[in-house]
Amino acid sequence: MSSSQIILLIAAYFGVLILISYFTGKKSGNDAFFKGNKQSPWYVVAFGMIGASLSGVTFISVPGWIEASQFSYMQVVFGYMLGYLVIGTVLLPLYYKMNLTSIYTYLEERFGNYAYKTGASFFLLSRIVGASFRLYLVANVLQLILFDDLGIQFWQTVTITVLLIWLYTFKSGIKTIVWTDTLQTLFMLIAVGVAIYFVSSEMDLGGQSIFAFVNDSELSKMFFFDDIKSANYFWKQFLSGAFIAIVMTGLDQDMMQKNLTCKTLKDAQKNMFWFTLVLTAVNFLFLSLGLLLTVYAQQNGIDAHKDDLFPILAKNHLGIGVFIFFLLGLIAAAYSSADSALTSLTTSFSIDILDIEKKHNAEKQVKIRKRIHVMISVLLILVIIAFKYIIKDESVISKLFVFAGYTYGPLLGLYAFGLFTKWHVKDKFIPIIAILSPILSYIISVNSLKWFGFEFGFFILILNGFLTFLGLLFIIKHQKQ
Repeated sequence: MSSSQIILLIAAYFGVLILISYFTGKKSGNDAFFKGNKQSPWYVVAFGMIGASLSGVTFISVPGWIEASQFSYMQVVFGYMLGYLVIGTVLLPLYYKMNLTSIYTYLEERFGNYAYKTGASFFLLSRIVGASFRLYLVANVLQLILFDDLGIQFWQTVTITVLLIWLYTFKSGIKTIVWTDTLQTLFMLIAVGVAIYFVSSEMDLGGQSIFAFVNDSELSKMFFFDDIKSANYFWKQFLSGAFIAIVMTGLDQDMMQKNLTCKTLKDAQKNMFWFTLVLTAVNFLFLSLGLLLTVYAQQNGIDAHKDDLFPILAKNHLGIGVFIFFLLGLIAAAYSSADSALTSLTTSFSIDILDIEKKHNAEKQVKIRKRIHVMISVLLILVIIAFKYIIKDESVISKLFVFAGYTYGPLLGLYAFGLFTKWHVKDKFIPIIAILSPILSYIISVNSLKWFGFEFGFFILILNGFLTFLGLLFIIKHQKQ
């Protein structure tokens, strides 16, 4: 596929997104940007959230995990189901009852201003790092397959990439994203389906159906109960999956902002229920694709493993049709998470940090929000470029992305304490607790194998939340009789 054809494909794709932005951007204001005027159909939100939940990292990495860890990731996915049940029955009713725009406003109501600013700040840090890393991966792929040949430098690729996201989100924000995410989810699922069809056609399945072949393969082992110390141990992954879902969806402004655009709580809960079922099926499809790609590479002596597996086979071995949909699926997976991240970061900074709803009239609020939207876009560009030019070691970048998970631990501890106790705490000490908890968690995690003969893995999130909860117990206000 020539460079001009790839550029034409990308231009057509973004042309459709900008067209959607044009139609959804009429009569736009801050209520549309932040809440989608609370007019989003629940089924559109549910479908679009699939793409937002699965990033470009997932699109590339999940198929590549099969060789090393088989279908063990499904244990985490089953844990997600429990986490989403908690979100639908505990958190969503709370958010709708309080009529929140930013979910961190709850922390102000429950604890005070320091807790509110702390929660929002941890979200901002986490999302900036996470969104930048996702876009970095996609920009890198585009650089390798296209822009290097055209003499375009990486910083220019990144700038163009973020500019395109800004272009179709700056008017109506979440109101537009609810619909663009639906389109991007569709492209991503088509890409997986096309890849499964073509690779299974190229393989000798011995007359079996695709799912029978997957089921009979040794690589499809899903449940691991043998070794409690193993990273793949069932209960470790299941419980981790539940808590990851609660904090990275239920306590994340990015994901919850879409749910809060539904007309009613009942609609938002229906959205969460169907989203859970579809996301589980989609993750199983990704793993099935990974199994087929792994076996295909082994049968044909192709040296492609882990994150390189899907890109190498799509570009060099499975034909132009698969490559086209791989490219569209990759862009869709990355941008469906990045565009909502840009919008939620703008929302959180505007409302949580600057308090624009309390300090300014409607016209002034719109002007400030637009400036913040530009500022966050520039910040994302700078962080992505930093990943490329300042941090040369890819493993360090991966560790930074994992480190972003540490920022959700204090949120977990704060919300758990707020929801399950009635105690009040000394608000001004909350930032100190929230900073110390991730530091202590990191120290324990690094030494856990030596100290306890146990690796925390995803469990570090639970430890982090527990330490935050414990810290809050030490700063309880003692009421005078």
